[in-house]
Amino acid sequence: MKTVCLGTGYVGTVTAAALAMAGHQATVIDIDKQKVNSINAGASPIFEPGLNDVISLHAGRLLTASVSLESVREADVIFICVGTPALPDGTADLRYVKDAARSIGENLSLERFTVIVNKSTVPVGTAALVASIVESVSGGEAERHFTVASNPEFLREGYALEDVLFPDRIIVGTQHPEGLARLRELYKPYVKRLIRIPDVLKPYLEGAGGQQETVYFETDTKSAELIKYASNAFLAVKISYINEIARLSEALGANTAHIARGMGLDSRIGEKFLEVSSGWSGSCFPKDTQELWTTSRKYGAELSIVRAAMDSNEEMKHFCVRKLQRKLKSLNGSCIGLLGLTFKPNTDDVRETQALFMIRQLLELGAQVRVHDPKGMDHFRRLYPDLPVDYCESAEEAAERTHALVLMTHWEQYLQLNWKMIFYSVKQPYILDTRNCLRGAELREMGFDYEGIG
Repeated sequence: MKTVCLGTGYVGTVTAAALAMAGHQATVIDIDKQKVNSINAGASPIFEPGLNDVISLHAGRLLTASVSLESVREADVIFICVGTPALPDGTADLRYVKDAARSIGENLSLERFTVIVNKSTVPVGTAALVASIVESVSGGEAERHFTVASNPEFLREGYALEDVLFPDRIIVGTQHPEGLARLRELYKPYVKRLIRIPDVLKPYLEGAGGQQETVYFETDTKSAELIKYASNAFLAVKISYINEIARLSEALGANTAHIARGMGLDSRIGEKFLEVSSGWSGSCFPKDTQELWTTSRKYGAELSIVRAAMDSNEEMKHFCVRKLQRKLKSLNGSCIGLLGLTFKPNTDDVRETQALFMIRQLLELGAQVRVHDPKGMDHFRRLYPDLPVDYCESAEEAAERTHALVLMTHWEQYLQLNWKMIFYSVKQPYILDTRNCLRGAELREMGFDYEGIG
């Protein structure tokens, strides 16, 4: 099947690569020539474990990239995979979705039926909006020359290949007979687990694909659009809950790790998303909870639990800063080393992370900040060029002459550091582990003043 993905961002690149693995012809379209050239040269424009190998295997054959919209005319399925950042009022900015719809309309063939798919996370009603734009620009008729479906992505950064090749579920929102038939055919290799996994990818997919088949669920466009927001908000609520339990545990002298474990053993609750942290962040949860909350208020059905999770998350960020202040008394003139800039390990995504909030707070309080991240430093520099921080080539360098070390991201390599050597390079051996992932007992034996959350 001939497919087109508009956008070479995280969703577009991963989706196109997976379509090629399933045997479909996939073309990625973007105005960014550098990203287009990268894909055509067999290299991923973003960091995601295993993605570079997939692109290298299929570039120039089933996978191509272009700045031209010519392939839209021949496409059976077109995926809109563009960003939907938050506006100041909390609603999603749909300018890129509208631009994509206009581009499709300008290049759509009315001699064949085309299925247009919103893969981006978009507010309820966006499928109808896209249909009206394409209809107006192309001169065609929705549901006759084309249909617009909602098919939200559920990719976890750092595990995208596992999620796209072995998804728990595929949600398809459309009630058009041809749209339903075409998307069933498109996704058959995923649902039936028919995609051949090359040896080079197996290390990234160890333990994946436990289900024999993926659940394929069909609904209407509005329900599909809301499923995505409802899912992300639920996970955000769960994280905020365990973080509040961690704060209570700390006050009572209880063990948060044991509490989370004991809760997670209940199959109704489950262990996932019960990891304590400095709060949820990144490019999805903050904007998606804000959009859902704003929408609920607009329609007079306020989601107070989502609002509470947002407020709790904001408090968690300040809670971690206060822990540092209590330990050091004054942050003015202190040197603080931050380990981790990305919102999670195995990604280079540094958009609106908790590390960014921590850095801004520390600078405002007069601290000198040294930072390190295995994958995110170049992106962080580009996104936040005015932040006066010291970028360090290694975690050991970031630790030198510091009054406190703050672990922000659970990178595996930070667990393997030579902490004995680091102990002798710091001014004050204090560690704040916001992920509760380091071996606290061992660090205390070495002489560190170690604190986790809870």
